Amino acid sequence: MRLVLYTGKGGVGKTTTAATTAVCAAQRGRRTLIVSADAAHSLGDVLDHPLGSDPVPLTGNLTALEIDARVEMARHWGQIRDYLVSLFRYQGIDEVVAEELALLPGAEELTTLFAVEEAARSGSYDFIVVDCAPTDTTLRLLTLPDVAHGALRLLLRLQRSIARVVTPLARSLVPIPMPGSEVFADAERLLYDKLRGLRRRVTSSDTSVRLVVTPERMVIDEARRAFTDLCLFDLSCDGVVMNRLLPEAALREEFFRHWGRLQAERVEEVKGVFAPLRVLNARLQDDEVVGLQRLEAHGRELFAACEPDAVLSRMERIRFSRDPDAYRVHLPLPGARVEELDVAKVEDELVVRAGSMRRALKLPRRIAPLALGSARLADGQLEVVFPRERKDARERRDARERKGRRESKDGPPVWEA
Repeated sequence: MRLVLYTGKGGVGKTTTAATTAVCAAQRGRRTLIVSADAAHSLGDVLDHPLGSDPVPLTGNLTALEIDARVEMARHWGQIRDYLVSLFRYQGIDEVVAEELALLPGAEELTTLFAVEEAARSGSYDFIVVDCAPTDTTLRLLTLPDVAHGALRLLLRLQRSIARVVTPLARSLVPIPMPGSEVFADAERLLYDKLRGLRRRVTSSDTSVRLVVTPERMVIDEARRAFTDLCLFDLSCDGVVMNRLLPEAALREEFFRHWGRLQAERVEEVKGVFAPLRVLNARLQDDEVVGLQRLEAHGRELFAACEPDAVLSRMERIRFSRDPDAYRVHLPLPGARVEELDVAKVEDELVVRAGSMRRALKLPRRIAPLALGSARLADGQLEVVFPRERKDARERRDARERKGRRESKDGPPVWEA
């Protein structure tokens, strides 16, 4: 099952491009689902058809969906939402307002993506297209399993265990609503198990992210930062859609000649900056691209040389290598700057900070015990070196460990300092 997510700066034409891709794929015989993950839905406007929280068939192969977060909240947030509503109502907040406040930041996007995962597992579709929120907001939410790896699950289990003992006593002493263990159980299920499955989906070889840009400096710069973030979290990007390019007829007019030269420079810049990604050019249309007919015509032009559900290009992913002296971690970071990078090793994780984004990468068992040697950024790739222990040093360390270990009469081995 093929999954493509479109993202980019607000106003660049993400929704139109996503809808065009879905309509084109359906017209070419793929069972296609188009989903809006944007809190401010506009997919129904582009398709010129009313949509709701249930899948709406538009053609024989095309189905569209705008998830209603309030409908999905009960299924995915359950006890968490009920507890927050009761907490807000205790503070004197009106019930309707309390229900609005209980929509946690990111809840709408997450419930949409959970629905995408369920649709992908259903086997009803060959191709799913997701119209994401502006920039990479939705994609950043998917990094939660990396950021909270291990620590989140441990914390939730600890809090849930404490709640079993403390909450009954606290309820008898203070009137404020206290969360029960079922709240923490729901949080663990949601924030760890479901997001972990979602993370596996978006990092699979059948999933790609496509960036939509226009020939404007701020738009391209934001897309470059998003591209670096995607690579940092091993999310595969296979293409860039250069949208709203002035047609040749307009460029022959005196008024647009300067814009034409600037546009040509930006097109070449995008090809260089986002290499080796494939760049698809979409010209500015003479009218709004609304309705299935206009979207189908736009799709024929945009995907004249390729299939809408094809993997347009493949990038190098995170890889590990070994030589006689060291283990090496190779992490693609196109567009990253040395002054914005911070690399450290914390226990068995490699922590990389690129600008405002931070990722903790779990190291293989062979590398985890080794000390961080050096890090170098060159040609858009970060190389982190972990020097290997010499055989004699390793033997001395093992001998010290064996000497320091002694068996306890009452339990497991005891370690001496």
